[in-house]
Amino acid sequence: QVQLVESGGGLVQPGGSLRLSCAASGSIFSTYAMGWYRQAPGKQRELVARITSPGSTNYADSVKGRFTISRDNTKNTAYLQMNSLKPEDTAVYYCNSDPPVGYHFGFEYWGQGTLVTVSE
Repeated sequence: QVQLVESGGGLVQPGGSLRLSCAASGSIFSTYAMGWYRQAPGKQRELVARITSPGSTNYADSVKGRFTISRDNTKNTAYLQMNSLKPEDTAVYYCNSDPPVGYHFGFEYWGQGTLVTVSE
């Protein structure tokens, strides 16, 4: 059974920080690179950070230097530390493998996501 459970979102002021967590199925976590994606209102979902099993990371230009992705392979958990948050970071954040679960079958599976709101 596939499990992707995100947590840690909330309301934060500009310049603040949040740490997101993602509990994933072991079958996904041990096999694939993991990514944090986000979808802002009216926009397409985008990949903002990616980490391979050994720990190599990549970031979208919009979050580079502010966000840090990490993973604990013993807990099948991925994290996203978000610092210096901006209003444009407001979105629902999801974790998933890269490519997403089900991508090759034409039906992607996503968890419920966690909402991050950056506002005064």
